[in-house]
Amino acid sequence: MPKVHMKCARTAKTDPAGAADELLSAIGDTSSTKLVTLFGSYDRDHRALNKAVRERLPKETRLVGATSSGEVDRDGIHQSTVVLGALGGDFDVGLGLGRDLGMDAYRAGVDAVAQASSALGVRPADLNPRRHVGMVIDDGAKMKKEEFLLGMLEKNQSLLLAGGGASTPALDPTMQRPLLHVDGEVVDDAVLIALFATDAPFAAMRSHWYQPTGQKITITKVDESHTVALEVDDQPAAKRFSDLLEVPIEELTFGTPRGFSAKPTALKVGREYFIRAPGYPLPDGGVRFANLIEEGSELEIMQIGDIAGVTRRFFEQEVPRQVSSPQAAILFHCGGRTWHAQNTGTIGALSESFRAAPTCAGFNVSFEIYCGFSINTTLTALVFGER
Repeated sequence: MPKVHMKCARTAKTDPAGAADELLSAIGDTSSTKLVTLFGSYDRDHRALNKAVRERLPKETRLVGATSSGEVDRDGIHQSTVVLGALGGDFDVGLGLGRDLGMDAYRAGVDAVAQASSALGVRPADLNPRRHVGMVIDDGAKMKKEEFLLGMLEKNQSLLLAGGGASTPALDPTMQRPLLHVDGEVVDDAVLIALFATDAPFAAMRSHWYQPTGQKITITKVDESHTVALEVDDQPAAKRFSDLLEVPIEELTFGTPRGFSAKPTALKVGREYFIRAPGYPLPDGGVRFANLIEEGSELEIMQIGDIAGVTRRFFEQEVPRQVSSPQAAILFHCGGRTWHAQNTGTIGALSESFRAAPTCAGFNVSFEIYCGFSINTTLTALVFGER
């Protein structure tokens, strides 16, 4: 019966050769490993780490990865480590890399999917959502997800995608310099896709810990970048949010206990809510968003729920409901979730909830990808199982 399986290892060693030795020793036999994921703390020498891991893998094994502001496995959320996932089983994988993300994100998305599809011997237009699924990692600091997703889905809007942005500990995206691993290369200003072809069960999934409040807002004025709301409901944006959330403007900033991470906004699509949270107020009274926004768009205020309980139920109930006998999960955990949990004293419970996951490897990301949407404050996952 077709299946995809994973082994996972983690190391705190900083020496690239020593880290690679410990990781691959823990994995054991890699002769049947088809793809390795490598997520590591930004403070590591990633080019040396890539070379050390690459030298210890079979030549035909593919490798993808990223810098992170925290690493994830079944033991929870970690800091200053490297997590390696080794995937094997009944699948083929093609890799694609789109460069110059900051200059032409649309073209980068087109190029990445074209390369990955070509490696599988299929045209992008012929990708079948019952057999094909994509894992996407981008230079999160460039904040170009909406644009490259348009390129990736240009030929086939039914393609399933899950992923997130390579990250660093810096909170300000302009101060971040994240890196991506693609086989023997370590690059920035790019987006990669690992395109899987398999008959094993799989799903692109997402989970957030919010509930709708019924309160709705309308973005009535935005700046030229379409990332700053100048007015909400025809009022200065920061003041309007301050009134709605019942907190002072200086407490709105994402990560504060009662601010945007406790009550973000969401875009309702059918019966689903996609979190598209504001980030922080600006001195001119505007509010910076993490996603592109349009004048006239309606968003709903959400209310935070049981942080650890929702995450645990996602792994215990939703994952096996969608994927038969889940064996492997690649996780993209919003760095803002970790930040909020640290600021509210719930990080221990949140970390513990990952013990309910199938074998997994992942990292804290800079904003998330789910199908054609750029979202945030969400855990996205690519899960494989056994039929």
